[in-house]
Amino acid sequence: MLFKIVHIAAFVSSVAAHMAMIDPCVRFNPNCAPKPQLPADVADYDSSIKNPIPYDGPVFKSDIPWPEPVASWTAGESVTVKFQPGGAGHGGGHCQFAISYDNGKTSAIVHKVMQHCFFNGPSNSNEVEVLEYTFKLPADVPAASNAQFIWVWTNAIGNRELYTGISDITIKSSGKSTSYSGQATIFPNHEGYDTIPEFGGDYTTGLSLYDNAPNVTISSSGYTAEQPSKQKPTSSSGKNGNMSSASSETSSVSPSPKASVSHIIHSAASPSSTSTDSETPSSTAPSARPTSNQGTAGGCEPGSLQCNDDGSGFRICTWGKWSDDFTCALGTVCKASGASSVYCGWP
Repeated sequence: MLFKIVHIAAFVSSVAAHMAMIDPCVRFNPNCAPKPQLPADVADYDSSIKNPIPYDGPVFKSDIPWPEPVASWTAGESVTVKFQPGGAGHGGGHCQFAISYDNGKTSAIVHKVMQHCFFNGPSNSNEVEVLEYTFKLPADVPAASNAQFIWVWTNAIGNRELYTGISDITIKSSGKSTSYSGQATIFPNHEGYDTIPEFGGDYTTGLSLYDNAPNVTISSSGYTAEQPSKQKPTSSSGKNGNMSSASSETSSVSPSPKASVSHIIHSAASPSSTSTDSETPSSTAPSARPTSNQGTAGGCEPGSLQCNDDGSGFRICTWGKWSDDFTCALGTVCKASGASSVYCGWP
């Protein structure tokens, strides 16, 4: 399993310094301004907020909402989503933005940024170029005092991971819509879903999974067409793969015209049509440092991954030597996935 050095570097820096949404503030991001008050039954803010979602765990880090909504949006008007500076962009990838009324169990897409999320075009860099996206919230999104806004990102470069965020918002509307239909949110690189391989410069990788996602109808009182919580993959055909059909009789595989989509195909020098502001993070260094130097004596295959002795983290082989240990996110342990790959998951 031989990676290019740029891919190894991207993975090393991805251990903790990934991406996190700060507006609307994700549960329970400590870096939002202002910082929302924690619920009474939550002991502390999530210091690992930028970490990927464990492969075999829940798709969101918390099912406990903020005590109060962190944003108030109006159906039919433009909204802006902001991300925390200082993360690692992994060369871009595919981002989904969705609305839910049942605490994330079912969600419908309202905007997508395909191929180059966090960048203005193709990139092999971790240095993020775009930290804000502005789009119009569909006019027929129902009003609700306790809706959720969801962000899901599949990275282009590095270990195959999934990043998500869920925020608590209020939606106002002058209309009388009671439901909204759109494509269901999908969670590639998570247990029960297809894995999207590294793009390797081909930014169409995995697009068919999103294009063929089933439709779902959500409402402020729940939902009428359930999005499968786990869609088992069938088989992969080339880099785009195939997604299994939805189990709900009322779901459709036709894409919804209501959600806005950005397939950015211009050069890196061109500005993103969905971004309103571009910032470069001051640092992409991981916030979680290696715990100790426990490199295994002897040679190893560059790019190989190995769990450490107690399963609390992992090490990476670079230039024939094992790195220091990197710790898994709090509550997760290192698990082997094949002969030379690992992931951090729930015990």
